[in-house]
Amino acid sequence: MRVGMQRWGAAFVIAVLAVVVAVFVSTSLRADDDTSAPQLAIDDVGTGLPACDFNDLPATSLNVIDDIEDGGPFDYPTNDGGTFGNYEDILPGESNGYYREYTVETPGLTHRGTRRIVTGGFDENNPEAWFFTSDHYGSFCEFAPTP
Repeated sequence: MRVGMQRWGAAFVIAVLAVVVAVFVSTSLRADDDTSAPQLAIDDVGTGLPACDFNDLPATSLNVIDDIEDGGPFDYPTNDGGTFGNYEDILPGESNGYYREYTVETPGLTHRGTRRIVTGGFDENNPEAWFFTSDHYGSFCEFAPTP
C-alpha cells in the first residue's frame, strides 16, 4: 500500500510541476506586439549595432517619432528631449549634447518604463541617427524612420 501512495504522490508532484512549467513558458512566449522588443536584423547599419526594423518597433514609438520630427510636444517634457550621456558606451562615441532621449510608453505601466528612443545629431527635429532600447540602455538597435 505504501508503494502505491508513493507512486501517486510522485505522479502528483510531476503533474503540478508540469502545469507550473507550462504556465511559465506560455507567459514568457506570449506574443504581444506592443510589449515585445523589436526583432533584430542580422546585419547592422554601419555603427556596429544591430539594426531593428521600423515596423517591429512598439506601436507607441510611432507617436514619439512624429513628436521628435515635429519638435514636440512630448508626453514627458521634463525628460524627453534631454541630453543622453551615453555613459554605458554602447552607442558610438560622440561629443556631449549629440544624443537625446525620448520615452516610449509601455501600455499598462504607471511610470515611464524602460523603453526609449535615442536620437543622434545636433538638429533636434531631423536627427542623423535613431536608436531604440527596450531595456533602459542595456542594449540598442538602430533604425531608420520611414518617410
